[in-house]
Amino acid sequence: MNAIELNVFNSRLEAVCDEMGVTLKRSAFSPNIKDRLDFSCAVFDADGKLCAQAAHVPVHLGSMAYAMKGVVGRQEWSEGDMMVMNDPFMGGTHLPDVTVIAPVFITGELVAFVVNRAHHANIGATTPGSMPVSSKLDEEGVLIKPQLLIKKGIDNEAVWRSLAFDTGQQEGDFLGDFQAQVSANRAGVNRLSLLIKDMSVEMFLQGVDELNEYARRLSHSALATIPEGRYSFQDVMDSDGFGQGAISIGLSLDVRAGEVNLDFSGTSPQVKGNINCPISVTAAAVYYVFRCLMPEQTPACAGAFDFIKMMAPEGSLVNACYPAAVAAGNVETSTRVVDVILGALSKAIPERIPAASQGTMNNIAMGMSHRAGRWDYYETIAGGCGASNGRAGLSAVQSHMTNTLNTPIESLEMHYPLCVEKYELRRSSGGKGIWTGGDGVAKHFRFKDSAIVTLLTERRLSGPWGANGGQGGLVGVNLFNNKVVADKTSFKVSSGDTVEIRTPGGGGWGKCN
Repeated sequence: MNAIELNVFNSRLEAVCDEMGVTLKRSAFSPNIKDRLDFSCAVFDADGKLCAQAAHVPVHLGSMAYAMKGVVGRQEWSEGDMMVMNDPFMGGTHLPDVTVIAPVFITGELVAFVVNRAHHANIGATTPGSMPVSSKLDEEGVLIKPQLLIKKGIDNEAVWRSLAFDTGQQEGDFLGDFQAQVSANRAGVNRLSLLIKDMSVEMFLQGVDELNEYARRLSHSALATIPEGRYSFQDVMDSDGFGQGAISIGLSLDVRAGEVNLDFSGTSPQVKGNINCPISVTAAAVYYVFRCLMPEQTPACAGAFDFIKMMAPEGSLVNACYPAAVAAGNVETSTRVVDVILGALSKAIPERIPAASQGTMNNIAMGMSHRAGRWDYYETIAGGCGASNGRAGLSAVQSHMTNTLNTPIESLEMHYPLCVEKYELRRSSGGKGIWTGGDGVAKHFRFKDSAIVTLLTERRLSGPWGANGGQGGLVGVNLFNNKVVADKTSFKVSSGDTVEIRTPGGGGWGKCN
């Protein structure tokens, strides 16, 4: 393929992922998927290597890119099959993120896979919203080992029944999001099949090879701009929710001849609480940071990551072992891994690296089970981005490992017994500098009925750091009826009670004179 043909081929693959995403969004039932867009779609080759992805959620996509080969290699595939799974220790992230995988056969030959991953606000955890302050994996919900949801085009009724574990909710509504994931994959299979048939299998496979080779050249060239050497950085998590604090993530980054090796040996052992990371989530953070250093036109395929190697000791915070609790590792620890990698890179290429962003997803989960039915809601709340050389940090946005949208207040209040009384910028929460960090937000909920609320947050004790002498951003604050509560906590609320989340600002860049 020439350069134009290769670019068109890459765009057509990305368009398949985009169409899958639109199908999932339009057919989902829950605000978490249809409004917040907490899902991701991608295309893989027959060996489970990433070919293309949509611009969805980085922590979903990077973890799939790292682990899909091992997942698809365990199954004897037939045309019309569809696999479902959420196991964090087999390529998943945390239990609410459910992955559905479908093979693409052309004239009897397995050529590719289409995959989507979506966050379910109810996966059967011990508290509503399925993001509990947990100490064991089985407290976080139903563990779905890789299994066929559909076999040769026919529903596996036993597996579907196992997914309908919540008897307090109407089964049709509850399974609607799973059906939406199936629909998205069917759209992907149909569209990718048309693409491959139009090109021929041989030309498609050649295109994938050339795309990977192009990505290798671009990524190697980008990594070669980092001065050779060894760079170290360390940051800490606030707590594990069970009394252990100042939990370290340490990195030694070695750069040699256009290749990078990341060694997380300086990281604390896995902890009792749920901030532990499966290795696939850590890999997602690693891939994300270095993808940001590559040229914009670099294809999002396996070849882009061939010169990136990582090592994390088994049983550490960033390579946790079963049955460690991991619900917040996916959302909170992954963001701190990003901060640590950026911190190390700031010693090598300080002019190119921004200050730390808010460093948390500010997770809030809530709901209640009544005789009249059950409701579950979960969201992440935006904050401030770190400033960079020549640009102030963005305010009130999701950053780094999440790319979800804000849930419209109208949708939130229509679906659930609560109202949002205040949702505004948290002025001056960004760190000062030549370029100022972005501001966080303040979001104030008032409950119209009793509920259980769970908060999983970070950067409540140590704020996002500034870069090149810039000041750090303000720490976040969690309030229940105007009283400060812990960074990770669960509590009951009654009608009239309030919860307010004030999110951190981003760090500033450059020292003011």
